Amino acid sequence: MTRALSTPPVIASGLLGISPQPVLPATGGLLLRPWEEADAPAFLSAYQDDEIRRWHTRRPSSEAQVREWFDAYRRDWRREKGGHWAITRDSDEVLGRLALRGLDFDDGIAGVAYWVLPAARGAGVASHGLGALTVWALNEIGFQRLELDHSTRNHASCRVATKSGYLLEGTKRSAALHDDGRHDMHLHARIRGD
Repeated sequence: MTRALSTPPVIASGLLGISPQPVLPATGGLLLRPWEEADAPAFLSAYQDDEIRRWHTRRPSSEAQVREWFDAYRRDWRREKGGHWAITRDSDEVLGRLALRGLDFDDGIAGVAYWVLPAARGAGVASHGLGALTVWALNEIGFQRLELDHSTRNHASCRVATKSGYLLEGTKRSAALHDDGRHDMHLHARIRGD
């Protein structure tokens, strides 16, 4: 009996997990780096902000829980499930967060997510960071497609996505639960070659 051949994966398994999570420079003097234990207070304080709480329903309740999340982030990297970065200035001051998650090496697709602390908003932190992560994921790692979604009510996130070259592809109806009920979600994407 002859076995049918399948298409090879877009990205070979083992490409990410065998090396340390990279530090990525971004325009505007920003640096994306893995989360460090000393970042726990800044990370926890982010989830006290009303805007971040409005759009993120999964929230840590203590620094101990944040450190558990950081441990899970490191496991995600080793297991090639995702990558989580602090957006920093001079590698010290935490300004925001970027994540690459839902890695699908077979099809070459991943999702991105972000938030920015209140004091850093309006300065291009999210778009500069997202730009650096996008170039790395598409051009260096070889992902074919990066997706991001956000509530249709989150106009700031929509501006970041558009400014970063993520085209609006449509609306996913009633796709996410927020504190105030279900939200429709905009789906944006960048593909290699955009």
